[in-house]
Amino acid sequence: MKKEGDVAYLLALDQGTTSSRATLFTPEGEALGTASRNLSQHYPRPGWVEHDPLEIWEGQLACLREVLAERAVLPCEIAGIGITNQRETTVVWERSTGNPLYRAIVWQDRRTAELTESLKREGLEPMIRERTGLLLDPYFSASKLNWLLEHVEGLRARAERGEVCFGTIDSWLVFRLSGGRSHVTDLSNASRTLLFNIRTLAWDDDLLRLFGVPRAMLPEVLPSASLFGRSDAQLTGAQFPITGMAGDQQAALFGQGCFKPGMAKATFGTGAFVVMNSGAQVASGAGVLSTIAWQLPGEAVQYALEGSIFIAGAAVEWLKEGLGLIGSAAEVEELARSVPDTGGVYFVPALSGLGTPYWDPYARGVIAGLTRGSNRAHLARAALEAIAFQTVDAIRAMERGSGIALSELRVDGGAARNDLLLELQADLLGAPVLRPRCTETTSLGAAMLAGIGAGLMDTGSIARHWALDRRFEPLMGRERREELCRGWQRSVQLALGWGRGN
Repeated sequence: MKKEGDVAYLLALDQGTTSSRATLFTPEGEALGTASRNLSQHYPRPGWVEHDPLEIWEGQLACLREVLAERAVLPCEIAGIGITNQRETTVVWERSTGNPLYRAIVWQDRRTAELTESLKREGLEPMIRERTGLLLDPYFSASKLNWLLEHVEGLRARAERGEVCFGTIDSWLVFRLSGGRSHVTDLSNASRTLLFNIRTLAWDDDLLRLFGVPRAMLPEVLPSASLFGRSDAQLTGAQFPITGMAGDQQAALFGQGCFKPGMAKATFGTGAFVVMNSGAQVASGAGVLSTIAWQLPGEAVQYALEGSIFIAGAAVEWLKEGLGLIGSAAEVEELARSVPDTGGVYFVPALSGLGTPYWDPYARGVIAGLTRGSNRAHLARAALEAIAFQTVDAIRAMERGSGIALSELRVDGGAARNDLLLELQADLLGAPVLRPRCTETTSLGAAMLAGIGAGLMDTGSIARHWALDRRFEPLMGRERREELCRGWQRSVQLALGWGRGN
């Protein structure tokens, strides 16, 4: 029977676009157990994507309880909880009860394209970019929150009276987990709202006025390793300290040990996200985002450059759900390997617009280069190439903006288990691709931030525990690589602006 001792575990809550999970880690980064729940997607209109906030909360709580029960962990053995989350997804709820007042509007949602376009036409994007590091795009939280305030009856008046809370998913989870005592976020998540000044490290009054957001509904912003609150003992069996928090991509950068400027990672999930550490100074580049990576106790804020790819693994899911070409996502590698190349087929998966470096909400999906000899295997391979091509686009934009040439790319996320994808990525990038033993680095990063917040570790010990699983070297010649990239760019041009009509 387990006895109380010196063992200290870290619990990571990873709330993503398609699932919620909880993972128990040792301070050395070893995963001891995981529980997960799928998350329903709602598409009430074309371009609209929503989640049920209560389903998110209840699923995440169930995961927490399950992993603790399976490992028979004593309350005294939990040193800290780390939270990481799908970013930009916007929730509003009643402060007094914690009840959501509308479905969560997901980061993929494009309903506010007209609003962001109108602000661009007014010439406001340069000012917004200077303050937030972001572009005017429906992707970010501010326009989603503006839509809620304008369309949910009575919401604006209640928000102005301080009766309503706004938050991204991290804030929502901490509020519910703490029994309504903590309405907080961290710097990394705040920097994704289009309301936060990443230079002054504060909510920006001009941006709040621009988007019509009452300050009273905003969460308190804390460093990424802090005491964000304590869990309600009635929910979790004891009061566990919540000591780490970061948006999913920043958490993955942290979990990959990318602590020095120029180190970069790509996370292949529903979307693909490429993030490069840019150090203690804000860096910029055409078509890439500047964002806050994290802040640790007593240290300067660390910044990053980010490329956001809206559709990555979701392209494979579309082959399954939309076209019925495969029975499961796991089949795509075998099918794609059955042909030596795509036969000239390109697939631009602009199913929710295009992100870095194009930022075109009106882009639409394109399949180009079809011939009578094209088959489903060619399309499967083109879907994997599309993920790699989009990643190359993002990295090239970062290199131009930062002046730093990437030497290697660390990868993680569910699709990082696909060897063919990583072979294609190395070939099309012309640089090595490194897959760590732990590909769930988003959860790992959240746990490590919680460990620092709990005083158990530092970045040096985290870097030492990073372990390589496999290194993928580029084998493709430069001439062939450039030829394929030219074909990709031709296909992208067909996709851009398609949704605007003639």
